Amino acid sequence: MLRHAIAPSARYTKASNDVVHHPRLSSDAKILILYVQGLPGDAMCKPLGELARKLGIKGRAYQKAKVQLVEHGYVHEWRSQGEGGRWLTEQLVANNPLTSEQAGCLRGAPLTAPSTTPPPGTRFPTVGEPAPRTVGGYKPAEDHSDKTTPHPPSEPEPLPQATTADPAQLARAERVLLSLRHSRRELHLGVREAAKLAVEAVKWLERGLSESDLRHALLAERPRDGVHSAVGFLRHRLIEKLPEPPARQAPHERPPLPEPVECTGPGEPHVFRPLLGESECPSCRLAAAHSEARPEPVPWRERVARINGTPAALPAEA
Repeated sequence: MLRHAIAPSARYTKASNDVVHHPRLSSDAKILILYVQGLPGDAMCKPLGELARKLGIKGRAYQKAKVQLVEHGYVHEWRSQGEGGRWLTEQLVANNPLTSEQAGCLRGAPLTAPSTTPPPGTRFPTVGEPAPRTVGGYKPAEDHSDKTTPHPPSEPEPLPQATTADPAQLARAERVLLSLRHSRRELHLGVREAAKLAVEAVKWLERGLSESDLRHALLAERPRDGVHSAVGFLRHRLIEKLPEPPARQAPHERPPLPEPVECTGPGEPHVFRPLLGESECPSCRLAAAHSEARPEPVPWRERVARINGTPAALPAEA
């Protein structure tokens, strides 16, 4: 292998060989470290997730890269609660692996630092008898805004719903959901995720759509900024794009049966239901048609005379 490299004179970032040649860091993780290392100081206030999205590292690829960086000491995070119950996330990205103690010293305080909440001030006693607390004992909700955490907001977990769908239909819907990963990598689903979404997807199959139609509807109209959550994107599309149920046709009403009348044909008296105003039943009309079409039998002497061309002999009188 030949190599030709010219060292840049400006606008370059010094990269550690420990990072570039690290055997357990993916290419996304290495690029993310080098990108953050070369940013100006005013851009360091942005969360790591937002910086990764600018590089096109999103979703599961970002989560995998971040786990690797945290595991090997290149990324450290601290969560703390400020005034008003607001939770903040601080991040430290280093180009050399650091232990938790070393990262805590760089942050300015140890990881086990006591709470910075100021002690309550002196208050005058409240007039009246003491009463029990009416609120409290709750955990503050996490703030998933882009300024405080790099993680995208997680969607609420849907409550389990009882379904009466055919198990075979559920298996077909789950198979379609799991096959989406082969067409779009960002729609990769786990087995449990696909099983939960199959409850909504089976409604499409019950309304007459095929598996191919369902797959095409889920893959069409790709979002411009990509898919940040495969579960949230597919659940929204399955619910919002659900087609209308097929219109039910009114049942065909049979005309009333005609009243029975007595047949005028030969034989014993009997009745039948005429369809077009007939006076004889079908059996009598069929027998009359056969009698009209059948010729009278020709005597054998007449048949022989016709063959010989001679007049038929009259039978002798007794």
